[in-house]
Amino acid sequence: MTLKQTALHAEHQALNARLVDFAGWDMPIQYTGPLDEHHAVRQSAGMFDVAHMSAVDLSGPRTREFLRKLVANDVAKLTVAGRALYTCMLRPDGGVIDDLIIYFLNEGWFRLVVNAGTTEKDLVWITEQAATFDVAVKHRSDLGILAVQGPAARHTVAKYLPAGLAEKSLALIAFQAAYEGDLFVGRTGYTGEDGFELILPHVDLVTLWKQLVADGVKPCGLGARDTLRLEAGMNLYGQDMDESKHPLESGLGWTLDFSDAARDFIGRAALEPLRGGKSPQKFVGLVLEGRGVLRAHMPVRFTNGAKGETTSGGFAPTMKQSIAFARVDSAADGAVEVEIRGQWVAARIVKPPFVRNGKVLIPTP
Repeated sequence: MTLKQTALHAEHQALNARLVDFAGWDMPIQYTGPLDEHHAVRQSAGMFDVAHMSAVDLSGPRTREFLRKLVANDVAKLTVAGRALYTCMLRPDGGVIDDLIIYFLNEGWFRLVVNAGTTEKDLVWITEQAATFDVAVKHRSDLGILAVQGPAARHTVAKYLPAGLAEKSLALIAFQAAYEGDLFVGRTGYTGEDGFELILPHVDLVTLWKQLVADGVKPCGLGARDTLRLEAGMNLYGQDMDESKHPLESGLGWTLDFSDAARDFIGRAALEPLRGGKSPQKFVGLVLEGRGVLRAHMPVRFTNGAKGETTSGGFAPTMKQSIAFARVDSAADGAVEVEIRGQWVAARIVKPPFVRNGKVLIPTP
């Protein structure tokens, strides 16, 4: 199978990045090393080619009405142009088709950002549902996405934006976007640090990448992106949730908006009976207290007989500890252990996020 390439592929090769197959794309997993890249984002600024992900524009007078049906969070919350909302798009049985960000640009135009591995099925699903509402669905394959993250990220990027857009971008609050023509800047991210996610034409993507490299922004690969998002308590689609799991057992109950009883979003009927702690499983954070490294799919057990399994795990460079997410029985209580290479190792339950804005949030026991 021939792997797809983003517009930055030649830049990754020029920097001697290690490339791997990720969701059918030839993507960099590291450049100088995941630890260096992780710390650059926590301490200064790093950037990620995320052009394998997709922007999808929805347009038409009934777009808001359509989105109130399509996704589990309520776009009625989006009342100011440029504001964004994180949500899940569900199957009728509550399984997660994808998690995505929705930007409200005007009443006839909303923009979605969807995951790389789910783009094709997302487009089919969205287009099928949109037909009833006369909403046009446009995959913006002409645009790429660049994430620049870290305490120095926004002010560094602003130097290379048109003056008017730079001023607007520096005034953005979290989960808000500004745009000028096809150049779109959102104050969002997947690292637990401040920064921008930019959506722009491919030729401009390459130009900006080169400018930022010359300015000392560190290129970062998927390895650092994974440790950063894990520390930040952010789920990974296909690992922490998928079509076989619903938000209430994936730590995403906060993305479900049941406040409007008349809003019959897809998946609501299946999830209503599970509200109020009635889901058979729950999602927790773990910190390893013994030696070893937590990985996905490790068995978890509790002193009261409850069980579970890790979904994501790894060494957290900022904490210098091993951490994980786990899906466990809702009745889980008492001391917890994780099986690592045949040995049961003590851990403790914590509430993610583990790290935000460079600060460790988990207290020392």
